[in-house]
Amino acid sequence: MKQIRVLVVDDSALVRKMLTEIINRQADMQVVGAAPDPLVAREMIKSLEPDVLTLDVEMPRMDGLDFLERLMRLRPMPVVMVSTMTERGSEITLRALELGAIDYVSKPKIDVVNGLKEYALEITEKIRTAANARVKSPAPAHAAPGRALPALSDRVASTEKLIVIGASTGGTEAIKEVLVQLPPDAPAILVTQHMPAGFTKSFAARLDSVCRIKVKEAQEGERVLPGHVYIAPGDRHLSIRKNGTNYVVALSDESAVNRHRPSVEVLFRSAAQNVGPNAIGIMLTGMGKDGAAAMLEMKQAGAWNLAQDEASCVVFGMPKEAIAVGAVDEVIPLGDIAGRALARLQSAGQVRHRI
Repeated sequence: MKQIRVLVVDDSALVRKMLTEIINRQADMQVVGAAPDPLVAREMIKSLEPDVLTLDVEMPRMDGLDFLERLMRLRPMPVVMVSTMTERGSEITLRALELGAIDYVSKPKIDVVNGLKEYALEITEKIRTAANARVKSPAPAHAAPGRALPALSDRVASTEKLIVIGASTGGTEAIKEVLVQLPPDAPAILVTQHMPAGFTKSFAARLDSVCRIKVKEAQEGERVLPGHVYIAPGDRHLSIRKNGTNYVVALSDESAVNRHRPSVEVLFRSAAQNVGPNAIGIMLTGMGKDGAAAMLEMKQAGAWNLAQDEASCVVFGMPKEAIAVGAVDEVIPLGDIAGRALARLQSAGQVRHRI
């Protein structure tokens, strides 16, 4: 068995020790080095040639983001960020994902030893995923955003239709690429991205700053309106419900589904039950099969479903599973998803499925 070679980079000797013990307990991975800062890590990368890097977000001697940016430009490789769950930590982590990091793990703020032990499964699974992920170099800072799509010509396509999106690993950037193209009068959109509490508010704010459509963290009971995107809050399930002739947001603290909360399965199943043929489902990059079964329910209820193709995915897990169960109508590149969804809405707008 070929082992995954991991380099741990963290300024805390205790964290380096704990991560090394956690990783080395796995038969398929091995820590080949542990660096206290990016400058030491740079030399270790050259000599040890690791497969995956775990990287603390706040590092001495060189800013962690500066190091990541240089690394992804000069020697792209899979990186898993280790982030403290603070507002500043979430901002830095989201920037790291923009720069090309594959995923992140939330480092406990207190009782690090027991906290990291509890995260052992998550850490090792994300290292495995990163080792097999498609590493993408970040777009240049001056690069133009995705093409801006024109406004919808059919009001029904905006007011009576609804889009639901599910994503996991690699999803923060994929979601941005879809949403940034949409016009201000796009239909209401609900998004479940696997994220912990403390990250989704910053994620929604970042999207809102670059999109023409309004993006916000979803709130219990609020009316779902065209021209708005509602992001599932970290660690809470997001559903769509009907209240008379209106759609409203429903949030839940119920148990994890497919080991996730929020779960794509929960959102997509609610769309199947309450939106039916007025829905378009979109499955983006991610590890696992969360949402596949419910996406099939959506299709059986009359929805039209799209999946991101393998070539443009960071991890072709969730789209692959949805395709395998027969839930997907079209498989297309990430850059074409927004335009295809709007084109479908324009044509479907001629068919009045009243809610």
